[in-house]
Amino acid sequence: MRSIEHTGGFESLTAAARDGDETAWAHIFHEYAPAVAGYARAQGAADVDDLVGDVFHGVFRNIGSFTGTEERFRSWIFVIAHHRIVDDRRRRSRAVVESHWDSPEPRVNSDAAHDIETTALDHLGTERVLGLCARLAPDQRDVLTLRIVGDLTIEQIADVLDKSPGAVKALQRRGLGALQKIFSKTGVPL
Repeated sequence: MRSIEHTGGFESLTAAARDGDETAWAHIFHEYAPAVAGYARAQGAADVDDLVGDVFHGVFRNIGSFTGTEERFRSWIFVIAHHRIVDDRRRRSRAVVESHWDSPEPRVNSDAAHDIETTALDHLGTERVLGLCARLAPDQRDVLTLRIVGDLTIEQIADVLDKSPGAVKALQRRGLGALQKIFSKTGVPL
């Protein structure tokens, strides 16, 4: 896990963000948004960009009530992300199911638009990861994506999912075991 680099350190950064400093907010967003987006994508969020925006809107609204360390801050952001993902799932389960053919085209980074091969490989890699995650039990998927994509510790994951560290370790072990079985059936080593 890398540390936030900001003049004055983490406490200075969060104090500046509480005071509405745009540079501090940009720093926080650029530090955590990619991991939150990866987590949302792995969890099958309907609109990843929208969900990331909702998460950071929640961070912005509630940063005044946050106290703690940088490690606790990262965990707090993923608690918000997890709640937004649960809300997204509930909303979609009540909505009319749309056809796969009606889903929007994946967004292509304008810098990579000229490189079709890179874009295609990135899309296939993402699709493969999403497909593998979809084959796991929801609790296992939550734990593994928070651990790998979110770069959270066992204790932080326990906090996000409101489970004991022992339960998180067991879910992680079973999730990795399930992936090992999937890979052994396809001939790809884990």
